[in-house]
Amino acid sequence: MPNPKIIRLLLCATVLGATLAGCDSSDSNDPAKDAPMSAETAAFNNAQQAWRDQRKAGLLEPDGWASLTGLHWITPGSHYVGSDADNGIRLTMGPEHLGMIELDGGDLRFVPEGGVALTLDGAPLAGATALRADDDPAGPSEIGFDDGKGRATVIKRGDRLALRVRHAEAPTRTGFSGLDYWAADPDWQVTGNWVPNPAGQTIEVANIIGTTDEVPNPGAIEFERDGATHRIEALDEGGDELFLVFADRTNGHGSYGAGRFLYVPRPGADGRVMVDFNRSYNPPCAFTAFATCPLPPPENRLDLAVTAGEKAYGH
Repeated sequence: MPNPKIIRLLLCATVLGATLAGCDSSDSNDPAKDAPMSAETAAFNNAQQAWRDQRKAGLLEPDGWASLTGLHWITPGSHYVGSDADNGIRLTMGPEHLGMIELDGGDLRFVPEGGVALTLDGAPLAGATALRADDDPAGPSEIGFDDGKGRATVIKRGDRLALRVRHAEAPTRTGFSGLDYWAADPDWQVTGNWVPNPAGQTIEVANIIGTTDEVPNPGAIEFERDGATHRIEALDEGGDELFLVFADRTNGHGSYGAGRFLYVPRPGADGRVMVDFNRSYNPPCAFTAFATCPLPPPENRLDLAVTAGEKAYGH
């Protein structure tokens, strides 16, 4: 005859097992778990990932922001350029002696070092040449060295000129640690109202090197979030999109401390603008000390935590 105690133990074990199975969060019958991703959600995720891939690829181009190795302000007179300690402008990477750069009034000239293979705008450089800065309609002249891995251009900021140097083997590029983001969220695709400014209006934008620029400011975007109205002044760089430089309450608490950038489409005929905060990204200064990034104007400091887009870079 079966032992009654054993029968009772078996019954208890059966009941307990059934109860635990019913509480298992990995139950394959959970409809929320098994529900397929909608086509709309899949398309959103794919588009966001494609943008992130493109963003990273741009940073890591041989002449991308991660390749910067120097920013050297040019004072009037003649200055030798190269990686040797005897140069007035000393490069961190490249030939020991690249040549000599001369600033006379507003004229800038470069005299190459003999025996060093250099290019100017992709063609072999053999003799002295005038240099264009980045404010020239034709763009800046580009001096190439180290078989094209190194590049030097002149930038103008305010009334000052500087030699900006890039190298494909820059430690900031070869040791790039990757980008981190908040989870992409359709709720951070905000539709705002376009508020035009008077024709020709500009806004004063300071930059990280301590100068300011008057930038075309055709209007602002107003949007609702968390029961409040927020406003961002838009900058016009002349392209198909408008440029936003903004700060928010995540700066220094998850995002880069000096603010972030974002491009948005120009307003439609209905006066509406789509602002996708998922595509907010760090300025170049988050990756290198040799950039001259604009800072958010006071008007664009949002009393809002934008938990979307690119997080602070982990060096």
